[in-house]
Amino acid sequence: MNWIVPLADVKFGVEEQEAVRAVLESGWLTMGEVTAQFEMDFKAYTGARHAFAVSNATVGLHMACLALGIGTGDEVIVPSLTFVATANAVRYTGAQPIFADITSENDLTISLDAIKQAITPRTKALMLMHYAGYACDMPAILQWAQEQGLMVIEDAAHAVGSFLQEKHLGTWGNAGVFSFFSNKNLSTGEGGMVVTDDDALAAQFKLLRSHGMTSLTWDRHQGHAWSYDVVTTGYNYRIDEIRSALGRVQLEKLDGNNARRSALSARYRELLAELCPALGLPFEGHRGISAHHIMPVLLPRGAQRVRFMERLKEQGIQTSIHYPPVHTFSAYRQTATGAFNLPITDEVAAREVTLPLYPTMTEDQVQLVTLAAARALEC
Repeated sequence: MNWIVPLADVKFGVEEQEAVRAVLESGWLTMGEVTAQFEMDFKAYTGARHAFAVSNATVGLHMACLALGIGTGDEVIVPSLTFVATANAVRYTGAQPIFADITSENDLTISLDAIKQAITPRTKALMLMHYAGYACDMPAILQWAQEQGLMVIEDAAHAVGSFLQEKHLGTWGNAGVFSFFSNKNLSTGEGGMVVTDDDALAAQFKLLRSHGMTSLTWDRHQGHAWSYDVVTTGYNYRIDEIRSALGRVQLEKLDGNNARRSALSARYRELLAELCPALGLPFEGHRGISAHHIMPVLLPRGAQRVRFMERLKEQGIQTSIHYPPVHTFSAYRQTATGAFNLPITDEVAAREVTLPLYPTMTEDQVQLVTLAAARALEC
């Protein structure tokens, strides 16, 4: 469909084209020098001690679970209001994801009180998701997790360029994972990054990313090794040089693009409060600095979400839902060990709609969407 205002939009410029052309002309496409440079750039930007570029964020989450020793018989507490990859990555190891509720209608991140209720003797870790780029309550959650001897993985898929107390999200826990999917703030089409300050975890990530091999094709091409050993069961989770080249250029543009997202989000809040006050606007006065990955709103109770979204579609405006809760999917209901008690998640998820937000969006488009939303709700 030819949307007047799409949900998201990615614009690659001459800089990205030149970066990709340079890789193609080099004749080296698999993970090599450009990826190493991308990782160095990302470490400098986030302040992380170690960074490993991977083929996507899902495999990054899987690597984090494996490196932390999560496996069969273990439980990992996760939010249900997230993309299914958060929970799937836990399942890949044979462990069981245990769902905890979100905090409130204003704070759609996982609740510490709910986490405390979900812990069992089998709990080994927490996997937190910084919804829309807004920070979970990291100081309180980390303090409690450390007291309980639990490890913390940050699903920072929405949070590249998000900060809390001047510390980049994704660098608070034992490991953090970022997504560079096509609609993300930093886009390479597919791709991701795993970061950690733990040297031992970093050594595990290096092996897990590439078949458990002690040297890589690039090492041998450079003459640094002539053979290799395989010391653990690893995976082919490598990124390629083309995506790394895109990532380096996108990283240079990230702060400017995030600032634009922030300004557009502020304009949305101003106009929606004036023209469509029936819509709820989560994360008002939230902690930290958000990357503003998406623009979630909450319909009033009793409103028909499909009808609302169809009315915007009729006006050429694309919307979405973030997210159908993971615990409601057939694959998770069928294997559930008990009833799910996630009242806030259920309430919010039934009313959430995501409005368009992207750096090249204009203020006129924000006003168009706001007026369309007001008409759809008859505000």
